Amino acid sequence: MPSLIEKPFYLIVDYFFANLPQPLPQKERLKHCKIVSHRGEYDNKTVFENTIPAFDRVRDQGIWGIELDIRWTKDLQPVVFHDKDLRRLFHSNLDINRATKAELKKDFPLVPSLEEVIQRYGKTLHLMVEIKKEDYPDPVYQNQVLKDLFSPLTPQSDFHFLSLYPEMFNLIDFIPTQTFLPIAELNVHTISKMTIQKNYKGILGHYLLITDVLIKKHHAEKQEVGTGWIGSKNSLFRELNRGVKWLFSNNAVKLQSICNSLLQG
Repeated sequence: MPSLIEKPFYLIVDYFFANLPQPLPQKERLKHCKIVSHRGEYDNKTVFENTIPAFDRVRDQGIWGIELDIRWTKDLQPVVFHDKDLRRLFHSNLDINRATKAELKKDFPLVPSLEEVIQRYGKTLHLMVEIKKEDYPDPVYQNQVLKDLFSPLTPQSDFHFLSLYPEMFNLIDFIPTQTFLPIAELNVHTISKMTIQKNYKGILGHYLLITDVLIKKHHAEKQEVGTGWIGSKNSLFRELNRGVKWLFSNNAVKLQSICNSLLQG
């Protein structure tokens, strides 16, 4: 879908589902709700996405997990950042892969290394780590770097790897295939078929594209489903009632508050 159409289209979809009444989910589903904060809790003015302050806000509110993106520096060290360059957030044309980790830390101290994030949040928050599509100049070395960094954690229990480009999973060989979660866009049926064939843990996608039929199909294969981007109470209820396991949101604190108030009531 062209980007100029995509954003307003999904805003309309969100408005519709936010105003579509949904039955209250069973208490057990509310209790075990797994909300994933998309890049942390941020406004990109006072608190920036994919930073320690953004993730701290999530941890302090008792949210289940965080989604974070990794990029590789010039000296092949993973840092937590979404874009390939620093233009959108920090008004710099610098590409992440043209600076060393030390240079990046010196000039842009808000950009955390993957090591920092794992040490600070590992086994406290579930880490949903998105692998971006980019060149791996030394895949064997980079694979070993990731293996060492994630060695204190348990695959699936503590973290999963996600990607819009499932071919990137082929570069990672130190974890079981059930640690991988491909993200579907309009290619949802292709990704669904691949997920089943490769025995991945499950499938992720926008809640409009992940249909009830698709959810039942993957549940029948003992696979899980995650949807985004949940932003309202009615959307939250709808996904819990549909048996969705992971709820990705840009409003995770708000959703967690809804669950907490219902459980305490």
